[in-house]
Amino acid sequence: MSSATPITLDTEVLSTYLAQHIDGFKGPITATKFPGGQSNPTFLLETPDGKYVLRRKPPGELLKSAHAVDREYRVLSALADTPVPVAKVYHLCEDTDVIGSMFYVMEYIDGRVFFNPALPDVSKEERSRMYAEMSRVLAELHKVNVHEVGLSDYGRPGNYYERQVSRWTTQYKATETEVIPEMDAVIEWLAANTVEDDGQVCLAHGDFRLDNMMFAQHEPKVLALVDWELSTLGHPYADLAYQCMQLHLPNDGGVLPGLGGLDRQALGIPSEEEYVAMYCEHMGIDSIPNWNFYLVFGFFRFAAILQGVKKRALDGNASNAAQGLQLGELVKPLAQRAVALL
Repeated sequence: MSSATPITLDTEVLSTYLAQHIDGFKGPITATKFPGGQSNPTFLLETPDGKYVLRRKPPGELLKSAHAVDREYRVLSALADTPVPVAKVYHLCEDTDVIGSMFYVMEYIDGRVFFNPALPDVSKEERSRMYAEMSRVLAELHKVNVHEVGLSDYGRPGNYYERQVSRWTTQYKATETEVIPEMDAVIEWLAANTVEDDGQVCLAHGDFRLDNMMFAQHEPKVLALVDWELSTLGHPYADLAYQCMQLHLPNDGGVLPGLGGLDRQALGIPSEEEYVAMYCEHMGIDSIPNWNFYLVFGFFRFAAILQGVKKRALDGNASNAAQGLQLGELVKPLAQRAVALL
């Protein structure tokens, strides 16, 4: 295992560059890397006049389609005037000579970020309202007219699940560090049981979960949906099933807490059926057939993502190597949960 190189910024070069490309920007800059995240290293930039956030591609050799910060910048720009809450973006730098990789700068939002879906630090009433708000935001995202916002070519429409099963199988095999029989079983099952294309195409976030939302300080309102690295033209139920995976994961204090084993009714957290029904009401539909397939796919895809995280950690290219290895240990348990749903 190679040792990871700390990811730093040349703040003098960056300050000069941003002053030339962002209206009103004045250095000097203090840059602090946010501790979380395994995809694109994210920094808080503080200047005498205000705060900004910078997201960059990580250094090192990367998979071809990974870490596309230019896609993140594009989708955030496109959603600026929609009901979907997103951060305002200021500039995309494609010149890798500035700080060593492509990056973009966006506004700093002073919001609350929660990592435990049980939300132990808020009241029962606020918990319920936060889950209702998340379902609303997800539906607003899926209702965006991709043609009107200029994203009709943001992905390949149609046959979403067929393409996604193929893509993530390929990605998983490219980053495989050990043979996991459960993953092989899920891959085989998904290939044989992929749902037929129903014609639904939407902007899919790809990583829709609690800790990718920033809530207002004093109310259960989402100020910004963040981390758009995996967004594409996709199928709406992929995002919904992905978030519902947390209902099947244990709340054991681990690196990826879920809601399994908790009295969700007492906590004011909707059941899976209630959350899906909430979403359906926002979307104006009655129900979702083949729900089990979408859940199995969600577990498989997330396991494949975490396998990539593990491989980057082993190669010394992870944003947070220790956490990356910890997340990598979840690949097999996620695959086992998918197998249990087959």
